Amino acid sequence: MRKTGERAARTAANRARMLGAAKELFIERGYTATTMKAVAERAGMAVQTLYFTFSTKRAILSELLDVEIAGDAEPVATLDRPWAVEALAAPPAEQIRLQAAGAGRILARVAPLLEVVRSAASTDPEIAALWRANLSQRHTVQSRFAEALAAKGALREGTDAARAADIMLALLSSETYHLLVEERGWSGEEWRDWAADTLLRQLLPPGWDRS
Repeated sequence: MRKTGERAARTAANRARMLGAAKELFIERGYTATTMKAVAERAGMAVQTLYFTFSTKRAILSELLDVEIAGDAEPVATLDRPWAVEALAAPPAEQIRLQAAGAGRILARVAPLLEVVRSAASTDPEIAALWRANLSQRHTVQSRFAEALAAKGALREGTDAARAADIMLALLSSETYHLLVEERGWSGEEWRDWAADTLLRQLLPPGWDRS
């Protein structure tokens, strides 16, 4: 039993090394220029081991996205994560602040990788499909948060849950985060505060308690 546990831990550690090496190379070189051989060399593993573990470069990128979004390798959906459960149950203004804070933590991990995906999507149909799937997943998450605000009677007149989800999707997007934090030099805290304040102004009715 002990040997089985040690073997499983070693396998998980090797997998993490390969993913870490792939992330570094994808961000440094881009998706297309990164080869499986280069990933294996950076990880200090045999290329055959890399292929046995992931089969394809796209599979590595797909798993990397899942791990970076979650922050760990546990199979727990974003909306089932403790921070999201807390946000959905909170009063409207607090929900928005917790939502912006949670998005900021996720984007700090995954925004550089999503830039890799977005750049490669224009020339690689498989990566384009991965980008569309990620966008759909993000929209699903924002729709749940928007529906929670609507159920609390907290959306301003003329804004329904669908429109609120679109506003959240745009303001909390990796593209906006990358522009302001990576390109314009904002801190993560500045982005979080701006995102929360903008969502409060855009979504809650005039005169609503935003404290």
